[in-house]
Amino acid sequence: MDVIAHIHNDYKEKFGIPRQSGLVPAMESRIIFTEKYNDPEALKGLDDFSHLWLIWAFSEGFSSRQTEDNISPDAPDMGLATARHFSPTVRPPRLGGNERMGVFATRSPNRPNPIGLSVVRLSHIDLDTHEGPVIYVTGADLMDQTPILDIKPYIAYADAIGDANSSYASLPPDQQPFDVTGAELLPQDIDKPALIRTLSLDPRPAYHTDPDREYGIRFGKYDVKFKVSNDTVYITGCYIRL
Repeated sequence: MDVIAHIHNDYKEKFGIPRQSGLVPAMESRIIFTEKYNDPEALKGLDDFSHLWLIWAFSEGFSSRQTEDNISPDAPDMGLATARHFSPTVRPPRLGGNERMGVFATRSPNRPNPIGLSVVRLSHIDLDTHEGPVIYVTGADLMDQTPILDIKPYIAYADAIGDANSSYASLPPDQQPFDVTGAELLPQDIDKPALIRTLSLDPRPAYHTDPDREYGIRFGKYDVKFKVSNDTVYITGCYIRL
């Protein structure tokens, strides 16, 4: 299986990435193709669609229990991780992180094969850059440099099933976005709308509730520090990452 492209954005680590696509519409990402697939002809007609499916691979620590023993020596040389140990159940954040469900009844990243599927909005396509053709998308839930395995147009009549039963995820989460304070600490060149929306979704693990604990998120070239208390995110600092 070939990696056809990589995505580029301000999410430099797993912590802070939205739990699904579309939650941070202000986040713009660029999809840059590998040399083998950077032919503009392959994108002919794609700009007539509003949304795309991205089929991608978890390239960094897709299992929360990953160690060197978890990586298969037979994994293809694609920058991908392959789990040696299979966990049949996971704790979905949607259920508070306490209840276990079968892995195939969830969208958990802790899966036998490190493959993800996301819908993103197509912003525009630039066919003539020094990097080859570049696809600009918004709302992605992927980390910077994530390998892209395939791109397909989203086709509404076939892909949206109005009477689908989504079990415990039938309704959007009850949690409302948190207020975010301290934006005055952010530098001018940071993507404030995308960062503030990301923080408002409370990126902490579901079981973390200590209001005095300080967290850090890598966003672009910055380390952003914050605390969370009473449904409010308090930005405490922002520093250039060394």
